[in-house]
Amino acid sequence: MFDTSIHWTTFFYLLVDVFIVLLVFIRSLISKSWSMHRFIWLGFLFILYNTTGGFLPSKFFPGPLIIQYIITYSVAIILCMFIIYYIYKEYDIVIVKFYFTVRNISILLSGSFVGLFLIPYYITNSLFIARTSFTVPIALIGFYFLWLFHKELIRAKQLDKFMVRRNNLAIVSIASIVLLPILTLIGDYQWLTFSIMNISFYSITLIEIDRYLFFLENKHKIYSSLTSDDENFSIDSKFIYYGLTPREIEIAISILNRKSYKIISEDFFIAEKTASKHASNIFKKTKAKNKKEFLRKFSRA
Repeated sequence: MFDTSIHWTTFFYLLVDVFIVLLVFIRSLISKSWSMHRFIWLGFLFILYNTTGGFLPSKFFPGPLIIQYIITYSVAIILCMFIIYYIYKEYDIVIVKFYFTVRNISILLSGSFVGLFLIPYYITNSLFIARTSFTVPIALIGFYFLWLFHKELIRAKQLDKFMVRRNNLAIVSIASIVLLPILTLIGDYQWLTFSIMNISFYSITLIEIDRYLFFLENKHKIYSSLTSDDENFSIDSKFIYYGLTPREIEIAISILNRKSYKIISEDFFIAEKTASKHASNIFKKTKAKNKKEFLRKFSRA
C-alpha cells in the first residue's frame, strides 16, 4: 500500500487509533481535565506501533536493515510494558507483585532483547536465529504470566457485572500482547499480527467506555454541594471538578453506596489498605475530614 510494506488493515487500525486518541484529547481539552492522560499516551504508542511496524522495513530507510528491526521491536516492547503498567495503575490489578512488577517486566524484556536478539544476530548474522532465540523464551514467560493473571482474576467471587466485564476485557488485552512473540515467530503477516495487537487497545477502550457509562448510571446517587443549571452535569464532571481520577470516582461511588472498605476491596479486587488509601485521597481532594462528612456532603441520608 502506498508503495510501502504497510498492509491496508494496518493502515485502517492506524486511522481508527488516531481518531480515538484525537477524540479523547479534544474532550480532555474541553473539560480541562487530564484524568485520561495515560489513555492518550497508550493510544499514541499504538499509533507509533502501527506506523513503525507497518511501514518498516523499508528500502528507502537509510542504514542497515537491523536498525529498522531494532526500532520496530523496541516500540513493540515499550508498548507491551506500558499496557501492563496501564492495567496495573488504572485498575489496581497487580499480579505476583514481587515477580511481575512493571520494573521487573521492563528489565526482563529489554535485557532479553539485547541478550537473546541483538547478540545472537551479531554472532550469526541470521534474523531467523535471533528472532527464534528471543521470541520462544519470551512466549513461554508470557503464557505463564497470562495464566497467573487469569488465575488471579477468577479467584474473586461475587463480582458485579461491571467488574466481570472489566476483568474479561483486561484478560483479552493481556492475551493479545502475550501472543505477539508467537505471531512474530510465525512470520510477517501484518493483517494477523496487527489485528490481534490492536484488539488489546480496543479492549482497554471498551473498559474506559464502560467505566464512563458506569459513572452516568450512578449519577443519581450523587447529590453534590456543587450547583449547576445543566441537567447533564454528571457524576464524573462533578468529581473531576475536585481532581478525582477515574479510579477514585469508582471508589467514591462505592462509598456512597455505603459499602465498607472490605467490600470495596473485594468488589474491585484490591487490598483493603489500597481501598482505604483511595478513600483518604478522595476525602482530601473533596475537602471532607472523614467518611461521615463525605457522605453528608455528597449523598442523601
